[in-house]
Amino acid sequence: QAHLTESGGGSVQAGESLRLSCVATGYSTYCMGWFRQVPGKGREGLASIDWEGNPNYADSVKGRFTISKINTENKMYLQMNSLKPDDTAMYFCARSTYRRCRGDVASAEPDFGYWGQGTQVTVSS
Repeated sequence: QAHLTESGGGSVQAGESLRLSCVATGYSTYCMGWFRQVPGKGREGLASIDWEGNPNYADSVKGRFTISKINTENKMYLQMNSLKPDDTAMYFCARSTYRRCRGDVASAEPDFGYWGQGTQVTVSS
């Protein structure tokens, strides 16, 4: 079992930054990831990271978002820079049921079986 809790969401202006945090119990050595969802749409995979710290990014956030983690503290982060109004969404951290991360994070949602409750990010123009 795993329990995940996100924090760090909020309301910002376009061009500003936010850092999301995720604390995960049952962290172990599984692939971890960040997703987002807007009302009426499915969850979009943004970034994933394996136990060794190797990241994967969706094209939509590559170069602007950075995923990282501290294994000893069971914490994962998503640094989001140059935010745009299109980044407005509920953001979720998740743990995969696999140890390795799928290379195509945009289609990785089926691999993830444990989810946090989400934290809202709102970007205004």
